Amino acid sequence: MDDLSLATAAPDTSAEAADTPMTQSALPNPYDLATQLVGKLCHDFISPTGAIISGLDLLSDPSAQDMRDDAINLIQASANKMVTLVHFARVAFGAASSAEAFSAKELNKTLSDVFSTMRANLEFQIDDSIVFEKPAARALMNLGYIAGNALPTGGIATLTREETDDAIILKSESKGNRARLKPEAIEGLAGKPLSEGLTGQWIQPFWLYSVAKEAGGSLEVTAEPDHLSITITLPKIA
Repeated sequence: MDDLSLATAAPDTSAEAADTPMTQSALPNPYDLATQLVGKLCHDFISPTGAIISGLDLLSDPSAQDMRDDAINLIQASANKMVTLVHFARVAFGAASSAEAFSAKELNKTLSDVFSTMRANLEFQIDDSIVFEKPAARALMNLGYIAGNALPTGGIATLTREETDDAIILKSESKGNRARLKPEAIEGLAGKPLSEGLTGQWIQPFWLYSVAKEAGGSLEVTAEPDHLSITITLPKIA
């Protein structure tokens, strides 16, 4: 997939404390890629898991019984978030060889649940009856997640699907104040190794690039002030 094109606005170099800085000079081998994906999942799962434990600690503390309702609410909200993340990961990072297919309605529900934890709003403009084969489903889930994360102060992330005689075209548009990609994400979407910065910001964009490449498709990114679009073109499965 050498036909990837990328145009970007000035990148945001801010860091998140939960990520670890990393420098790479070459693309990761499959073992390293798996390690980094597992690291991302652990980072995503640790917050709701820790909150569930905190809620259970409150319930078992005799001196905190006045906070019982708060503890139950915390456990319920955190458990729901954990289930949402697991459902998302199952499709977004699941085995490429799976023959499983997903309806647009299912994918919309999963992404909508994920967006409930973000500041951005999702507009899923794909008919519920459309069925996605596993490669396209994986691409769409990762595409939607990245589109939402590109709106740190809120905005609208729109997902669309078009079809030609021989291809499926998936597109995201992120519109909102400060819509942008971080430098690590730019490198990942271009299929480049991480030069410096945060692995957690690089791995999912690189994974999306890899998903499109493995399916024989292409990926294009255009970034303008307050507007980011990503287009993935995948060949139809015979």
